[in-house]
Amino acid sequence: MMTRLFIEEEGQTLIEYGLLTALIAVVAIAILSVLGRKTRDVYVTVNENMRTQA
Repeated sequence: MMTRLFIEEEGQTLIEYGLLTALIAVVAIAILSVLGRKTRDVYVTVNENMRTQA
């Protein structure tokens, strides 16, 4: 039974997919947090400019 666990590669593939999914999630969160701050800054700047011109 133990040799069968080491020979089969299905578990390894599942772990690789899990690690890949986790890496993609971390990168997506990092990108969204950076873009979210920049988008917020744009809206704040537009809002401030509209107040000063009105």
